[in-house]
Amino acid sequence: MNINLTGKIALVTGSNAGIGRGIALALAEQGAKVGVNCLSNVAQGQEVVETIRAAGGEAVLVQADVTDVEQIDRLVREVEEALGGTIDILVNNAGHLIQRVPNVDMTEELYDRIMNVNFKSTVFVSKRVLPGMKEKGFGRIINLTSVAAHNGGGPGASIYAASKGAVLTFTKGLAKEVAGSGITVNNVSPGFIGSTMFHATFTSDAARQATIQGIPLGREGKPDDVAGAVLYFASELGAYITGETIEVNGGMMMR
Repeated sequence: MNINLTGKIALVTGSNAGIGRGIALALAEQGAKVGVNCLSNVAQGQEVVETIRAAGGEAVLVQADVTDVEQIDRLVREVEEALGGTIDILVNNAGHLIQRVPNVDMTEELYDRIMNVNFKSTVFVSKRVLPGMKEKGFGRIINLTSVAAHNGGGPGASIYAASKGAVLTFTKGLAKEVAGSGITVNNVSPGFIGSTMFHATFTSDAARQATIQGIPLGREGKPDDVAGAVLYFASELGAYITGETIEVNGGMMMR
C-alpha cells in the first residue's frame, strides 16, 4: 500500500496560503491534479499553481467565493474542465474566525459570515461534487474542522467553534449517506498551526508562547502536519475509514 494519487483530480478550497497551500502542494507531490481556489488573493493562488507546475505537476487556479452557491457551481465546473474529469478528492479547507466577538456582542451579519464560510461552504461544495463521485463509484471528501469544535474555542470564538462543531457532525451524517457509493467522508482537526493567517491575525506573541508551552510535543504545528493526515484519508491507506476525525494537535487535546 502506498500514497499514490496519480490520475486523481483534487479540489482544495481556500488553498492560496497556509494550511490549504500545504495540502494542495502535498496532493500534487503524490501525483494528483489540483484545483487551487482563492477568494481574492489571485497572486498567492497563482504562486501555488506555478510551484506545482514547476515540480512537474498539473494545477489550475479558480477564484471563487465558496459561500455563494452559484460561484461554487462555477468553481467545480472550471476545475473539472481544466483538469479533464470529475473531482475525486475534495478538501473543504476554506474557513475563518473573521473576528473575535463575545456572544453578547454578536450580530446577525457576523454570525452569518462565520457560519457561511466554515459550514455552508462545506455543505454545498460537497453537494456539488457528489454526483460525479457517485457516478464513478469513488470519492474522498476531507473536511477541515478544529480543536475548537471540542473545547468551545478561545475568547470571542464561540460561533466559530460552533461552526466547526457543525462540520464535525455533518461529516458523520454525510459519511453514512454516501458510504454505499464508494465515497468516504472524514475530518482533519488541526490544533495550533502557527504559520497561518488565523494566528497571525488573532494570536498575540504572548498567547502563542503560552499555547506552545501547553502542547505535549513542545512545538506549534505546521501545514505539512495537517497535509499528512489529509493524504492518509485521500489515499488507499484510509480506504476503510469513514466518518472519523484525525486530531493534528501535538497532544494539546486528547480524546
